[in-house]
Amino acid sequence: MIAVVSALAVAAASVGPVAGWTGESAGTAAAPSLSPRLLAGLRVIAGFEGRKVPRGLRTAISAGDISGVILFSDNVGGAEQVRSLARKLQSIPRPAAVDEPLLIMADQEGGLVRRLPGPPKPSAEAAGRFSAAAARKLGVAAGKSMRGMGVNVNLAPILDVPRRGGFIEEQHRGYSRKAGRVGRIGGAFAAGMEAHGVAATAKHFPGLGAARETTDEHPVKLGLSRSTIRRVDEAPYRRFISAGGSLVMLSLAKYPALGGGPAALSKVIASRELRGRLGFSGVSISDALGAPAATAVGGTGKVAKRCARAGTDLLLYSDLGSALRGGRAVRKAIAGGSLSRGRAEKSAARIVALRKGLRKNT
Repeated sequence: MIAVVSALAVAAASVGPVAGWTGESAGTAAAPSLSPRLLAGLRVIAGFEGRKVPRGLRTAISAGDISGVILFSDNVGGAEQVRSLARKLQSIPRPAAVDEPLLIMADQEGGLVRRLPGPPKPSAEAAGRFSAAAARKLGVAAGKSMRGMGVNVNLAPILDVPRRGGFIEEQHRGYSRKAGRVGRIGGAFAAGMEAHGVAATAKHFPGLGAARETTDEHPVKLGLSRSTIRRVDEAPYRRFISAGGSLVMLSLAKYPALGGGPAALSKVIASRELRGRLGFSGVSISDALGAPAATAVGGTGKVAKRCARAGTDLLLYSDLGSALRGGRAVRKAIAGGSLSRGRAEKSAARIVALRKGLRKNT
């Protein structure tokens, strides 16, 4: 396993809901499972504006309506400011049943995509020319830096296998055109981070390397054959999964050869392909659900419910309002029975295990 957090995630996935969970606040009578509100809130990651904790975000954390936050450039000044922000976020009282450390995430890939001060500075393309040992050292440096700022999840490495003319290659975000090398270098970078208390996220499953446009700007359909997807695009993820990687981000592109809609909203891909076929037992997360590739499917509530029903654990939003609307939709679906409570509890168990395994950065 890459790290302790990975082992915890695997254990949680195998046993189902965590034993001993209680009600929504200290002092309530023990309950066999979490309320629909907390089951839904555990699955929501929200962005927010500014460099201070907004009142609405504080309220949402206190109520258990979100599981963590994602930091963008707008939230970041210097290292000390990020450290102070993370400390304030972690200090917000939360319901006793979900009082594990919040997930505090950032895209810290290197190159063009680097939200925080500090390493890694080289792009993935540049790092792809490193040895595996050097890539691991880069991951160690990134892990130490991020952990020092209180950020405990990196939405990296990118394990997409770039093709000529694709946006991943044009943005220098791919380690190599060779799937084996992508897996070796990306896996080494991830291992270095996880060894220092920062959970790694492989993205964007089952692969965006052939996409000419980013799903952040347009709906994308990839006409790759099933054999190509499995032989080339999924290969680096298979290596990451077998090494015990903590998180996998599902893309919002459509893959007709695998069936279903956008990957994060497709049970075929999020559950059967990622978990059933590749054996992933960690935490899965969607790409940002406010992107055109997701909103083309429907409104916030519809997309959130489809994502949750597909088996994607964490629903990622770039703004708090959408995050809360998505969470409410999932909550109502659980309460009303249109979203399986058993499946919701399994997702919750994986997320709780991940959060427990991440040491508090104070």
